[in-house]
Amino acid sequence: MNRREAVQSLTLLFGGSVIGGSAFLSGCKTSTGNDRVFSQEDIAYLNEIAETILPATNTPGAKAANVGQFMTVMVNDCYTEADQKIFHAGMKKLDDEADKTYNSGFMKLDGAKRTGLLTKLDKEQKEYAKSKKKEDPNHFFTMMRQLTMLGYFTSEIGSKQARRYIETPGRYDACVPYTKGEKAWA
Repeated sequence: MNRREAVQSLTLLFGGSVIGGSAFLSGCKTSTGNDRVFSQEDIAYLNEIAETILPATNTPGAKAANVGQFMTVMVNDCYTEADQKIFHAGMKKLDDEADKTYNSGFMKLDGAKRTGLLTKLDKEQKEYAKSKKKEDPNHFFTMMRQLTMLGYFTSEIGSKQARRYIETPGRYDACVPYTKGEKAWA
């Protein structure tokens, strides 16, 4: 299975509702020259957001998989210009919300405060999704959360360490034993 097939499978697994998901089927766009360049600080910031969403436990977290770098590629190459603007504005909004709530930027917050802030944003985006019309813009946190999950579970760390992995090149083996409570298959 190549990466495109894996991403298509994940898109179907997530209900086909990944923002920018149509790019997986049609290929990514070529750069228009209007793409905002993400700095190394932006990538570190996105890695911290992703790590708060999928923290390290007995398996490595999203930062270990460098999900922040994955997000930048997906946003620049596969998102519409409107969604790119929403994503970039959302990065600033998240930091502004941290400053407003805790008098400190997101990067300086401890884990509990970061989790509290992202939990608040998750509730906000769920409420937004309930009343969202087709023509309404996407919520930035929905994009961040989806990209975190997609980036992590399509990475080598996510596939081989967070999930069970048995390499079966060239064939599909449906008869691998599974015991209740074990990790999901990659």
